[in-house]
Amino acid sequence: MKEAYTFDDVALVPQFNNVPSRLEPLLETWLTRNTKIDIPIICSNMDTTICDDLAEVLLEAGSLPIYHRFTQANDEQIQWVKKYGPKTFISSGIGASKLDAVRELLDLGARGVCIDVAHGHSDKMIEFIEELKRTHPESEIIAGNVCTGMAYHDLVNAGADAVKVGIGPGAACTTRLRTGFGVPQFSAVYECGKVAEKLRVPLIADGGIRNSRDIVLALAAGASTVMIGKLFALTTESAAPKRESKHGLEAKYRGQASEDFQNDYYGGLKSKTVAEGVDFWAPVEKTAHELIEEFLGGIRSGLTYGGARSIKELQRKAEFVRVFQSYINESKTRPQ
Repeated sequence: MKEAYTFDDVALVPQFNNVPSRLEPLLETWLTRNTKIDIPIICSNMDTTICDDLAEVLLEAGSLPIYHRFTQANDEQIQWVKKYGPKTFISSGIGASKLDAVRELLDLGARGVCIDVAHGHSDKMIEFIEELKRTHPESEIIAGNVCTGMAYHDLVNAGADAVKVGIGPGAACTTRLRTGFGVPQFSAVYECGKVAEKLRVPLIADGGIRNSRDIVLALAAGASTVMIGKLFALTTESAAPKRESKHGLEAKYRGQASEDFQNDYYGGLKSKTVAEGVDFWAPVEKTAHELIEEFLGGIRSGLTYGGARSIKELQRKAEFVRVFQSYINESKTRPQ
């Protein structure tokens, strides 16, 4: 039986540093096979995260927004593509009716599509990618989610221009608890990263990010970017519903497999299924700009500890050690 690790189970060993300033490392990276972005951070394509206000902040910071697929009609996505054109990706499932809708959005000028399936290593996913590449070979396809090197390999072979890695690590996801399936996120990224190094197609670490430490670990393990949901939902600009409470402003974040979401979108849980996510309210503590700047500062600092001027150099020099809860305890501040 193989061992597998979460972000809390590993740490990076500092490397010899010849980077004179934390301002020197470059954070540009590949989002897809053909698209480079200025920062290794993208926002989850969820209905309580991405919206126009947040998209503007992401674009200003050097990222690209991906609009969610959870609309009752195609109208919202059409308006989004008309507004942002090649600056954006649109999201889709893999139902038979989705293919024509995706093609319409690509014809309107969308840069690409993020094909979103809870278990992306499937015949239907591979067929969908191949069929879309047949009619729109220049379109960029992000496909996921997967958590094994073989799954990453198969989606790349089908034509994916980037692959999302992560099954079950999200803050509002209960898939692992419901089903028993899912690989701890650090190991999932690391195993897929070894294959990505050979195939040279970007890997997106999706889920489980709580702070800049997790981002640095994911990047060092082989991810080109990280996708973040909850933390973006809990910013002032997000699409999440907001309310005032005795604790201040709160936002509602929910998984797309939660009962709350399915009630809104489908009118209830689908027959013979169970919810694989939750919804919750949590404090809004900062703007999206503040969140991104906090992340980028931590990443730049992390690169200097890794003796790296770029994410690729960080990956080449990365040396990991297995740690235990005592390491996490030792790492925390102890005011008393």
